[in-house]
Amino acid sequence: MRAAHRASESVLLDRNGTPIESLRTDMTASRGGWIALADISPAVQQALIQAEDQRFMEHSGVDVKAIGQAAWDNLFRTRPRGASTLTMQLAAQLDATLQPGRGGRTLDQKWDQALAARELEAAWSKGQIMEAYLNLVSYRGELRGIGAASARLFGKAPSGLGMTEAVILASLVRAPSATPAVVARRACALAASMKMAEACEGITWEVDKALSRPADVEAHGGAGPVARMLLKPGKVAVRSTLDAPLQRFAQQALRRRLAELGGRNVGDGALVVLDNASGDVLAYVANAGDTEVDGVAALRQAGSTLKPFLYGLAIERGLLTAASVLDDSPLGIGTASGFYVPHNYEKDFKGYVSLRTSLASSLNVPAVRTLMLTGVDRFHARLRELGLRSLAEPASYYGPSLALGSAEVSLLDLANAYRTMASGGMQGSPAFTRRAAEARQRVFDARAAFIVGDILADPAARAPSFGLRNELAATYWAAVKTGTSKDMRDNWAVGYSDRFTVGVWVGNFDGRPMWDVSGVT
Repeated sequence: MRAAHRASESVLLDRNGTPIESLRTDMTASRGGWIALADISPAVQQALIQAEDQRFMEHSGVDVKAIGQAAWDNLFRTRPRGASTLTMQLAAQLDATLQPGRGGRTLDQKWDQALAARELEAAWSKGQIMEAYLNLVSYRGELRGIGAASARLFGKAPSGLGMTEAVILASLVRAPSATPAVVARRACALAASMKMAEACEGITWEVDKALSRPADVEAHGGAGPVARMLLKPGKVAVRSTLDAPLQRFAQQALRRRLAELGGRNVGDGALVVLDNASGDVLAYVANAGDTEVDGVAALRQAGSTLKPFLYGLAIERGLLTAASVLDDSPLGIGTASGFYVPHNYEKDFKGYVSLRTSLASSLNVPAVRTLMLTGVDRFHARLRELGLRSLAEPASYYGPSLALGSAEVSLLDLANAYRTMASGGMQGSPAFTRRAAEARQRVFDARAAFIVGDILADPAARAPSFGLRNELAATYWAAVKTGTSKDMRDNWAVGYSDRFTVGVWVGNFDGRPMWDVSGVT
């Protein structure tokens, strides 16, 4: 029975077995894990025996004295009194055919229940019967078992329950849906019969507090979408690729940065970390923890984060080199929807600049000129090969603005595309559970991928736009690209080292624009 017991919540584990998230996967009842009798306060057992079965340790499943007393009392009572022992109640919980109907149990059911109780007593010890009973009994509403009841009603583990809490729980067993006043009256009577020192006023106050206690709102680490993806009914726990310490650090870093950017109308963010070699998702922070929106999977305009793939394509095809000179001057392109006139972020033009400077400093006009060389169709196809499947429209739909990231992508797909560049042009898929080495395919020429990475790691090349000292500089080799979408609605920063790829997005899930921001913020 213990092996077959399933908690109503499944647990997402990190790569080393540390719990990260829990998810309700069984909506029929709220159950905790199985609690051993040694981990349940003796006070709970004492109160339950006093309330439900005072001769529990003496009888063999059926209390003949209690049956006789109940029969006598029922001759003079308007409300019948039962004589079911704890073992008989447990037998009914284990066998659905013994459950009473609207009119109560039939005589045949009562007889079968008594036989089943005798069989349980013959096969199990009293401790095993008590343990099973406490793990299966209904307490209130959807609460099943001592683990769920003690956590929800008192915020404690079963081992920490005191006598007052024990008599409240025992009073709920007979009538789980009783009003607080009825529960308090029964608890006070039970406490008096056990000669407890606690005054009835104090017990009543504890009853009101317990039955009005809201369900705990668990603080999640942002990996809820991963939990929903991997945790299914019947699975107690699933080990993921996430790294718990890194997940916590990433969540805290994102929250801290969002707090710093609050004055710039920045309210939301997301972060993902990938292992370059395996594709394992090491950190997945879907949000700051105050919403259910998955910022890692949400589609947003990519901004300038697509430029490395454009220049990489031009280099791969031999159209340009890192030293090629591009014209950063006013440009107008006629399209079916009108005249397209790109501008740089700083609203100025640099004149003739190298491809290295154009990419590292994220100049817009040279990127559009490069797209005219490679062709929109070929660039669109390359982005799709990189795993950016959200580009579902034909290339003509995006037109020349595709060079500046007018297409919508997810943070996960974008980070994985950068992982391709970090891996010398070999493309694979991200993994959320451990797997054998994946078969990867070449999407970019290794030499082109190397050159793009070298440019993105060049602090001098990005100086015209970002200065020599900026947030993108690292104490180790790292290739980094930022991006900002139209109307300041999305800020991106994606980078990689030889081992890891990190992607960050900040903005507002409701689409409100930010104020005075850029990718480096």
